[in-house]
Amino acid sequence: MISEKKIVVIGSTNTDMVIKTNHFPNPGETVLGGQFYMNLGGKGANQAVAAARLGADVHFVTCVGDDLFGMEAVKQLRTENVQIFPMKPKQETHSGVALITIDKTGENNIVVASGANLKLDFEDTSLLEQLITEDSIVLVQLEIPIETILQVCTFAKGRGALLVLNPAPICPLPEEILSLVDIITPNQVEAKGLSGITVTDSASATLAAAKIHDMGPEHIIITMGDKGAVLFSSGEMISISGHPVDAVDTTAAGDVFNGALTMGLAKGNDILSSMTLANKAAAIAVTRIGAQSSAPTMDELDTFFKQPVLK
Repeated sequence: MISEKKIVVIGSTNTDMVIKTNHFPNPGETVLGGQFYMNLGGKGANQAVAAARLGADVHFVTCVGDDLFGMEAVKQLRTENVQIFPMKPKQETHSGVALITIDKTGENNIVVASGANLKLDFEDTSLLEQLITEDSIVLVQLEIPIETILQVCTFAKGRGALLVLNPAPICPLPEEILSLVDIITPNQVEAKGLSGITVTDSASATLAAAKIHDMGPEHIIITMGDKGAVLFSSGEMISISGHPVDAVDTTAAGDVFNGALTMGLAKGNDILSSMTLANKAAAIAVTRIGAQSSAPTMDELDTFFKQPVLK
């Protein structure tokens, strides 16, 4: 029997303030929106919750300010069965906040004030030594300092952990980071940012993935929204189809995908099976409002698709 691996998520925590509107405002335009929601978000926290809701053993390292947003975030994450390690910034700063507008098609615009997320560092590596072993899957994103990401990637590689990088939001990445990554999971925009190739279909995704592969990652998964996802591994490209759903909010689809992907891997499934699971979880997520609130449980996945998602 394959023993379950521990997932170590290192990343951001934000409080999302969401307004629904018929259309996004033009510069200088004021638009009267509709419903307002305030939810816990941040790519790191979203991915940790998505994996935990599906039954994974999740340990989450983040940095929050000493304010109401930070205290509430820690409290809520613990209710999601996430083992959280909330670091405090050395200097006074606010917890992360994201302002999100969603139009009538479910598309979103997001502005983030990162705050304490940009203070996450590991001058003392004792926490990394405690959490990361060869039986760990380490998941990182790009809402924390690049220097910290490089340190985490280097440490994870040295410990023999499986390293998954979700390169979002896209920014210039040192070749040293990419050379350490086992699995990278860009969406179409991020794949273009990494490769310079516009991704519109499987053929262009193959070209982009091959170029990203040359930068170091062993496996490349490009998520393509309602078109599904593609996997480039061992020189071969495998495509999986999207699932037709009525999208109302795409805010955390990528985060749910990454959380579900690592959960599948942690349970001992291969990368293709784990990607297929993740694609289904993301399809459910876009039918719901909010970031973490959109992440499904395994029972919800099985019910939605009318069959067990994992064999």
